[in-house]
Amino acid sequence: MESLRMIENWPVPTAAAAVVTADGTQAGSYGPADHRFPLASVTKPLAAYAALLAVEEGAVELDEPAGPEGSTVRHLLAHTSGLAFDEHRVVAAPGNRRLYSNAGFEVLGDHIAKATDIPFGEYLRQAVLEPLGMTATDLPGSPAKDGVSTVGDLVRFAAELQAPRLLASQTLAEATSVVHPGLTGVLPGYGHQRPNDWGLGFEIRDGKSPHWTGGSSSPRTFGHFGQSGTFLWVDPEARAACVALTDRPFGPWAVEVWPALTDAVLAELRTG
Repeated sequence: MESLRMIENWPVPTAAAAVVTADGTQAGSYGPADHRFPLASVTKPLAAYAALLAVEEGAVELDEPAGPEGSTVRHLLAHTSGLAFDEHRVVAAPGNRRLYSNAGFEVLGDHIAKATDIPFGEYLRQAVLEPLGMTATDLPGSPAKDGVSTVGDLVRFAAELQAPRLLASQTLAEATSVVHPGLTGVLPGYGHQRPNDWGLGFEIRDGKSPHWTGGSSSPRTFGHFGQSGTFLWVDPEARAACVALTDRPFGPWAVEVWPALTDAVLAELRTG
């Protein structure tokens, strides 16, 4: 895809990107597909997928207690547990506010590890990474932010998110629909959003503005971006997904160039 060549002009040392369509076809890639990048918060969709598989196999339930008093697995996945951003400290009642929380995903990882008697990084490997052939991906630390992967591996995950083989399609549909609708909150890097809609581990675009996806992205678009300069989105209306990984921390440069790439990719998909 010609649009992916735009990453050549990004002010980053290294970048790689790819697009995969809903039928699993890689529509294009550019840059070193095998280069391993720190994912930062793009780790969260991977961790969420493992959590959803734990639900399906009966190790945990979405509505069982987990985290602060009154919180559940569902609250932790949807950033509504009331836990602070990076501290294991309660700052709101569960379900009242959308408080984006790394701590919540760490509590979730510990909860699943205890339920399965498997360290969460190993559970992720067995449940998600190995079955999808994601051999260059691992989680050496926090399920909120410490994943390392390649564009080549994340293309496999993006294909799974469009045509799930590991997870029931209805489970993925629930995870990519708004949970606790109407809650306001801060989207890191983009300020206060009303509403700040999320699913179970996936951010949902809806009508957010400003946003890291494109102006032409459909409201149903879901995914995540990371502070290490990474993103993954799936646009069900376009029947495609895009992954972009860099080694420059998120900042104004990304706010400027990411939406332009997304809009160019979507335009090329429409005309192609």
